[in-house]
Amino acid sequence: QVQLQESGGGSVQAGDSLTLSCETSVFAYGTYSMAWFRQVPGKEREAVATINDAGFTNYPKFMEGRFLISQDKAKMVLYLQIRILAPEDTAMYYCAAATRRFGIGYFTSRNYPYWGQGTQVTVSS
Repeated sequence: QVQLQESGGGSVQAGDSLTLSCETSVFAYGTYSMAWFRQVPGKEREAVATINDAGFTNYPKFMEGRFLISQDKAKMVLYLQIRILAPEDTAMYYCAAATRRFGIGYFTSRNYPYWGQGTQVTVSS
């Protein structure tokens, strides 16, 4: 069973930067994909960034530029750096994992069977 635990969320001001962390046991698997998603009440979860065991990253077009996903295999931690936060970035942020790589579908939430509990990010203007 893969476990994930997010941290690093909080209340920040517009223009600030923030780094979210996700401690996860998926690194124990040789092959994996991980992702950050975010969700606001009443809306579907949307992908923010993905990464796999080879270090390949993908970002939805509208996420490019302000988000950076990275991993530290030695510490078994997944990171998401968010720059120039805006009120519309307010959401619950989740990390997700799958014990395989994706050729396609890496932005699709149902392809990830393992999820953390989420960390709330609230951005004030």
